[in-house]
This record gives sequence, structure tokens and C-alpha cells, in this order.
Amino acid sequence: MSYKKVEGHSDLVRDMESGAIVNNDTTAYQNYIQMRNQKLKEKERLENLENEVGEIKSLLQKLVDKL
Repeated sequence: MSYKKVEGHSDLVRDMESGAIVNNDTTAYQNYIQMRNQKLKEKERLENLENEVGEIKSLLQKLVDKL
């Protein structure tokens, strides 16, 4: 593969075979991966909290039904 720098962009190169623009900024990529993983953890945490609230509601409903 051969690359050619994109004029005016220090972190971008063009793949001469496919014509694709490639970002070779490894720091930005690592930041993206870290943010993606953080968002996935937050989503999982939220889903767990929703499940727990649902269980609490179910238990409270059973308790109210017995009264």
C-alpha cells in the first residue's frame, strides 16, 4: 500500500490503491476507543439499574396485593 499526505491535514493520508482517506492520528483513535468503552459501561449500568427498579416494582406490587 502506498500513501500520500493530504494537503492541509497533518494526520490524514490517502491510500493510493483505493482512494480512501485514512486518519493516522493514534492519539485520537485511543481517545475514541476509551470514550466508546466508557459509553458501553454506562449503558450496561443503566440497563442494570432499570432491571433492578423493575424487580423492586414487582416486589412492591406483590406486597400491596397481599394487603
